[in-house]
Amino acid sequence: MPDHASKSSSGKNTQYQNLSQHQVELIDQAIGSVAEYGEVHLIVEKGYLRFLVTQKSFDVLKWRSGGLIQDLG
Repeated sequence: MPDHASKSSSGKNTQYQNLSQHQVELIDQAIGSVAEYGEVHLIVEKGYLRFLVTQKSFDVLKWRSGGLIQDLG
């Protein structure tokens, strides 16, 4: 699979080995979709991205009545 180049926010060219442009965009979307304390895990098998797992976390000290339901919806 060919290397894919992309410009990072710092303006530098970055090489992605074994990632398609579609996968890079998917990872970027996943990072943008998790809450402030969320996590994105990339599961790699044999050098290739196989699964992308997202986890949303919420700060209970900032929680307000009904807020969690709105955030999940």
